[in-house]
Amino acid sequence: MAHCILRIALDTPLNAVFDYRWDCEKSEEPRVGQLALVPFGPREVVGLIVDVLEETDVPEEKLKAALAVRSQLAPLSRQWLALAGFAAEYYQRPLGEVALPGLPKNLRVASTVALDRAIKKLAKLEEPHDPAPANVPQLNAGQQEAVDAIVGAQGFAPFLLYGVTGSGKTEVYLQACAQVLAREPQGQVLVLVPEINLTPQLETNIRTRFPGVMLSTLHSRLSEGERMLHWLAAHEGKARIVLGTRLSILASMPNLKMIVIDEEHDPSYKQQEGLRYSARDLAVWRAHQLQIPVMLGSATPSLESWHHALKGRYRKLELRERAVQQAVLPSVKLIDTSRRRGQEGLSEQLVEAIKLRMERGEQSLLFLNRRGYSPVITCESCGWVSECKRCTASMVLHKSDYRLRCHHCSLEMRIPRHCPTCGNIDLQPLGRGTQRIEESLQELFPQARVLRIDADSTRRKGSAQEAFDSVHRQEVDILVGTQMVAKGHDFKNLTLVGIMNPDSSLFSQDYRASERLFAQLMQVAGRAGRQGGSESEVLVQTSYPQHPLFSALVAHDYDYFANSLLGEREVAGLPPYLYQAILRAEARELELALEFLRGARDLVRHEGITINEPIPMSMARVHNMERAQLLVESPSRPALQAFLKEWMLALREQKTRIKWSLEVDPVDI
Repeated sequence: MAHCILRIALDTPLNAVFDYRWDCEKSEEPRVGQLALVPFGPREVVGLIVDVLEETDVPEEKLKAALAVRSQLAPLSRQWLALAGFAAEYYQRPLGEVALPGLPKNLRVASTVALDRAIKKLAKLEEPHDPAPANVPQLNAGQQEAVDAIVGAQGFAPFLLYGVTGSGKTEVYLQACAQVLAREPQGQVLVLVPEINLTPQLETNIRTRFPGVMLSTLHSRLSEGERMLHWLAAHEGKARIVLGTRLSILASMPNLKMIVIDEEHDPSYKQQEGLRYSARDLAVWRAHQLQIPVMLGSATPSLESWHHALKGRYRKLELRERAVQQAVLPSVKLIDTSRRRGQEGLSEQLVEAIKLRMERGEQSLLFLNRRGYSPVITCESCGWVSECKRCTASMVLHKSDYRLRCHHCSLEMRIPRHCPTCGNIDLQPLGRGTQRIEESLQELFPQARVLRIDADSTRRKGSAQEAFDSVHRQEVDILVGTQMVAKGHDFKNLTLVGIMNPDSSLFSQDYRASERLFAQLMQVAGRAGRQGGSESEVLVQTSYPQHPLFSALVAHDYDYFANSLLGEREVAGLPPYLYQAILRAEARELELALEFLRGARDLVRHEGITINEPIPMSMARVHNMERAQLLVESPSRPALQAFLKEWMLALREQKTRIKWSLEVDPVDI
């Protein structure tokens, strides 16, 4: 045929699939999965060919011609297109909004210079061909049983690898990978981690273990050129192992044979902007699609995964002991701060414990999940506090650069010389952040090498890894950090963990808060005593030592805690016994956002679906935009999906200036 019709998905918010004409006599017929450059309004944009047709309903005079097809790039596979299609349907987004942002930016521009350069560079790289692992340690019985189960699985097989901190889950991942790569000559393995700062240590382990295997890394801190090259290596099947954060679940891997999800409980696997997908859930779906094993590893599994294991949907593999023979779990002790709060937030017991570690030449970690110097400054005369003008949040004091900073909208201002309300010059910091704790430690232990690791101290590219390397080289005596230090790091000489101010999450309106707090505390506690030798301990400063969460923490009893929470969730009718979606709206005035949500509530009949009243979000204003939300619930996932599909069609027909978005399976209520 002289002409064919290319049906192309574009990254547009509404109707994202358009038909274009292509002259088949000038070149070979385009294929589904290829990228094409097409005119769209006044611009030229790159889209994805999802079908090649002989005819279309679009009138001839309105049918535009496609400009070029990226024939130098192998088409994206049918399986990859099915993955993007499922994500688009489940999360209620147009296909183009799912498929195209998942590709490197340099693939989505009109010029092919970057693509051609990456293809040439990849061709010049020496392709290693030896998947044999090096320096393989002996596994203990539990680890060996886990590896044998995973490697021996047939077809789709989801495993929950539940192991205490330091139990050697990473070694299970590596040895399972080794056997899969040896068995599958062209096979590929995908390893997911929740945060970028966890990639360097695992990348080093993988490269050391597999010197003859090409490894690609995918995360947002790569330059566009680096991301293009690594994505292309995975797409062409040259990279046998792909390591990355949540965006790598959308990587093109034509020979994928196993997926590993490390720290599967981590909420960072849920994207909070644009396509609000769960990389963990998409990984399980992708494994089912390809009929391959998927391994979800954690010392504190999510309640969803724990529930699946209890119901037999996932096979639970347990590692109850630490991998290093002399290493035992640290003792956990509670310090009641309701009676004596100590000096600058540091109790006498914690100070003495740090002194003891200093004398032994061991390292200590103080965990406080609040960066900055102080959460707020206040005037004790009139009660004024440093609130953000644009958000319903406080301006955090950053003493090092003498600034007040909002952590939500990034508004900054100099610290006022006096109270703007009453003129009092004696303004006081209220509460403590990591900077203030660092300052206090330097005063208490002037001879100590104190290092702070948080989002403020690691802004420069590579600075986080430099900081962690200095800890591993034992150039640090006391480490102060936020959640960045809580998981995944193997500090060999660290024997003391001090946990400060965990109480704020005990009484949160978010029903997931206690689950997250327990996971966070268990993870950070697990940094202590991983190599054995000296006795290790965890000191938790709390005003509520009788709380059941802390009792379970002291006993290292995740099983009891998780089963108790599941019982509460079942009685209350909450996930995983219920399925949810949230419609959020933003406007200059709160009433406008609420009015939009009230109208949305009545658009579609909803038999079997519970639609709650619209309410302001807990953080009601961000960057001068008022925010509200509408919670939709159902005991049936298919019923909720059917409703959402119809509801979204009706919502997209509404003419409104209100900015709105839908999140399926929300992680924040």
